[in-house]
Amino acid sequence: MTSYCDIAPGHPFHGPYHDREYGFPVRDDDRLFERLVLEINQAGLSWLTILKKRENFTAAFEGFGIARVADYDDTQRARLLGDAGIIRNRLKVDAAIENARRIRALQASHGSFAAWLDAHHPRPHADWVRLFRAHFKFTGGEIVREFLLSTGYLEGAHRPDCPAHATILKQSPPWLMAG
Repeated sequence: MTSYCDIAPGHPFHGPYHDREYGFPVRDDDRLFERLVLEINQAGLSWLTILKKRENFTAAFEGFGIARVADYDDTQRARLLGDAGIIRNRLKVDAAIENARRIRALQASHGSFAAWLDAHHPRPHADWVRLFRAHFKFTGGEIVREFLLSTGYLEGAHRPDCPAHATILKQSPPWLMAG
């Protein structure tokens, strides 16, 4: 079976993401929000499409600042839906805005989005899916799995013999601390 560790290294888009981001622990709330938005937008599309549009997403969502996106109104929503540089899916755009609002509420109750994730870690994948569905919009099983893998909350982003895996281990990802 071919893994991301087989196809990503050396690729102009997948390579840097694989080598420096995928599976690495993320503690910054805006970066966590970015990953959630990107994973939601990947649904039904290839990850390469999202990586190619990532700069456009960053610009369109103003650096994925949770506070800014949470305050978006109909004008910003229309701007996003008219932006050919991102995925112009109404459900995905609405989910990004609403999820920013919900993360802001989690920040108020837990101190940060990362602290909220930590408070629920570890748990089986099915429990994560139920939790995300109860708190966020547009979060099915695959979106939740990839979000958690990409941010270091679930083990398995890389094969054990992958150089990125060794680098991640040195950063004490949440999945390692749970074991």
